Amino acid sequence: MAGRINDDDIKAVRNAVPIDAVVSDYLQLRSAGGGQLKGLCPFHDEKSPSFHVSPAKGFYHCFGCQEGGDTVDFVMKMEHLSFAETIERLAAQAGITLRYEEGGYTPGRQQGERTRLVEAHRVAAQFYTEQLGGPEAGIGRRFLAERGFDQAAAEHFGVGYSPAGWDHLTRFLRGKGFSDKELVLSGLSQEGRRGPIDRFRGRLMWPIRDITGEVVGFGARKLRDDDNGPKYLNTPETPLYRKSQVLYGIDLAKKDIGKQSRAVVVEGYTDVMACHLSGVTTAIATCGTAFGGDHVKILRRVLMDNSRSEVVFTFDGDAAGQKAALRAFEDDQKFAARTSIAVSPGGMDPCELRLAEGDEAVLKLVEERSPLFEFAIRSFVRQHNLDTAEGRSAALEESAPVVARIKDPSIRHDYAVQLAGMLGILDEMFVVRRVGQLARFARERADGRQPQPPGRGAPLPPEPQPPRGPAVNLRNPALQVERELLKLALQHPHLVAPTFDAYREDEFTAPPYAAVRDAIERAGGVTGADDAFLVRVRDQAPDDTVRSTITELAVEPLRTRREADELYAGEHLVAVRLKAVERAIADVRGRLQRLGPHAPPDQLTAAQNELWVLQQYDRSLREGGAGAL
Repeated sequence: MAGRINDDDIKAVRNAVPIDAVVSDYLQLRSAGGGQLKGLCPFHDEKSPSFHVSPAKGFYHCFGCQEGGDTVDFVMKMEHLSFAETIERLAAQAGITLRYEEGGYTPGRQQGERTRLVEAHRVAAQFYTEQLGGPEAGIGRRFLAERGFDQAAAEHFGVGYSPAGWDHLTRFLRGKGFSDKELVLSGLSQEGRRGPIDRFRGRLMWPIRDITGEVVGFGARKLRDDDNGPKYLNTPETPLYRKSQVLYGIDLAKKDIGKQSRAVVVEGYTDVMACHLSGVTTAIATCGTAFGGDHVKILRRVLMDNSRSEVVFTFDGDAAGQKAALRAFEDDQKFAARTSIAVSPGGMDPCELRLAEGDEAVLKLVEERSPLFEFAIRSFVRQHNLDTAEGRSAALEESAPVVARIKDPSIRHDYAVQLAGMLGILDEMFVVRRVGQLARFARERADGRQPQPPGRGAPLPPEPQPPRGPAVNLRNPALQVERELLKLALQHPHLVAPTFDAYREDEFTAPPYAAVRDAIERAGGVTGADDAFLVRVRDQAPDDTVRSTITELAVEPLRTRREADELYAGEHLVAVRLKAVERAIADVRGRLQRLGPHAPPDQLTAAQNELWVLQQYDRSLREGGAGAL
């Protein structure tokens, strides 16, 4: 049974790994002002960034889906790890040796499953790269050389070679302490008649890494004619590897994708290599599957997807390549970025183009891209005989729904005019009206209505549904002062100490805010705030809802353009107290009205004295500000 990780080591791991460094491995972050960072949330689809990170506080919060927490919470949710696995992973990144209680630490037995599988892949990748230099791998080195890749290129991308025997890797990993169960679960081995054997044998090997750079699978290229397997053999679906959720080269390309606001999607491992070596360092590829919705989500986060960013698809010029491009068009509407297509001359892929015409040709291919909308429309138009009225009509009915799916009305209008020109229809407005009819039909159907199809035409493909999340009101004007004071207490406790600690829970009118105030008090108050203050406050939250609110308030930027200071803090301390005094005055006045003129004199006098004291306090607060608190 695994021992419990020492509490001091857990604390050391939390402090050693900056949250912005961890989150930046998964998405592009940009300044949100006030020391805050923001990006597109990795936990739900969104068009504009609502995911905020506070490096100073070590917390993140999404104002769209309400996910929030610290570095450990983020990695647990992103990688679906247990708490112990997450601590082990972050400790390895920080170079911290963990101590385990209840009997100490036995390497290999107490690590979590995912940690073990990742380590097996790391060792396997190193094994394969070492094998590439051996005599047997000469065929693999020739394959690379024939495609313009030298030893330095192979090392940069971690290309290796799997020996042709039955169990070379399996025996090697067993010697490193991995069990047969782990080897089969990882996809590195498979069950044979007499036990596990290597899955990949006699092939050129490309390590497939996730966005953080960890090896999660392999792509294997056939080299010999007597190999009866497929041309490319990939790792099967495993706890680490989901082919629809990985992009080859994303670990190498992500920084330049963020800097250039451009991603180039190619079709294969050698195409990624050719592009990067030619200077197109934003190239990535899918792994044995079509580009789909999960890939879109990854790219959008890395791109900081917006109208200024761009995704360029490169496909062969043959029929299969055009089909792939049209599949990409189906996902285009999920991007805010512009989408383009680059079709290489003569049907060559980027690897072949580089070999035939050099690096400049690959750069030129990407620079001479054309809009994906235009490519998709022309592909449909070319399928018809435009010399006949019947052909032009058929081309219109097949192409108009494609134009109608364009979300931006002005772009849709421009392409409708272009479509009329492609078809040779002189009455441009006829085509524009037809596209408009189809666009309205699609919108009404997406809204759940059952409209009649607008005349003749092929059925429309479904439009992507807009992301739907909980309706969250984070800016209720009546609560803004309370919210800002709690943000100050969590983000800058020294500015409101010790006055804030004297505030009662009932001075915060919103129940969630009162609960946050109570958690702060039970955590020792702002007067005793130290580096672990926020962690203590979150630990005192009675439930996940309050814990999420605390994280949100700790991350949300203050509503001031200047630096937070004692004057700003004093203004909000006074404002919250004034509102509390105003409520108390209203309560006393209501009590006096209920008592009436014939009430017992002592009760009337007490209420009148209480009202007078409150009114004097209200006046002094308004005139003296924070000095009257």
